[in-house]
Amino acid sequence: MTTASELRSGKTHRDENFPVASWIIHRRHRALILAFYNFVRTADDIADHATLGERDKLAYLDLLEAELLGKGDTQPEAVNLRNALAERSMPPRHALDVLVAFRMDVTKLRYENWDEVIHYCRYSAMPVGRFMLDVHGESISTWAASDALCAGLQINNHLQDCGKDFRDLNRVYLPRDALAAAGASVEQLGQAQAPAPLLQCLHSLAARTEGLLNDSRSLGGEVRDFRLGLEISVIQSFADRIVRMLKVRDPLSEKVHLGPIELLAHSVGGMASETARRAVGRRPVSNPAAGA
Repeated sequence: MTTASELRSGKTHRDENFPVASWIIHRRHRALILAFYNFVRTADDIADHATLGERDKLAYLDLLEAELLGKGDTQPEAVNLRNALAERSMPPRHALDVLVAFRMDVTKLRYENWDEVIHYCRYSAMPVGRFMLDVHGESISTWAASDALCAGLQINNHLQDCGKDFRDLNRVYLPRDALAAAGASVEQLGQAQAPAPLLQCLHSLAARTEGLLNDSRSLGGEVRDFRLGLEISVIQSFADRIVRMLKVRDPLSEKVHLGPIELLAHSVGGMASETARRAVGRRPVSNPAAGA
């Protein structure tokens, strides 16, 4: 049987729309984060593989899960993550959650409403943020804002790639009820330019996603780790810029991704704003009564 590694698309952590184990994160965490990323990326590539059938995809995902849980040593990504988690005495719960989403990718090609999309995000995106928080020893109270940010990132990605997902995988994350409300159809995703009803649907979904990103703004201030706070601020800045583009552009015919200069500018801006916020937050508050 071909190993899961051989089915990788070639995409790495440097190709994502957001930083993964960047230099901002303390080096003591990077090996574990990269092990988690490689496991998730491998499973994602299996679910999206162009020639594998449904049965084979599910078999590979089951194999990755089994070896993550210690039942075998043939899949490097599963073994590496298992060992990395063991070194930190961390359970595999978040990696197992992500596998739920990839099984959905194999078997579920349409979503009826917004709640179903958020349910998908609960397993595809939210576990990634929760994993990062656990790696840094953050409180579970930070999960709510993290969940909002991760769902916003995921839906941004769905909107950016809606045409490609339909053409290549016959997979549509746009809710059927939102398409119907705008008078749009799934088939319009195959066109080179979005017709007016589809564009209306896409812009309305982007506006709703912006609401998620507004709900996540407290996250940087909720985490204790300064470096993690910086990374969150950068990711939030990326997501905010992308959703603003998605509110006015056509992802079927226009660019809705950040270029290198924009990535640099938003990285610097995000880090600067978080540094300033923490500096102000640490400043002692004047107490006139005590002074008297």
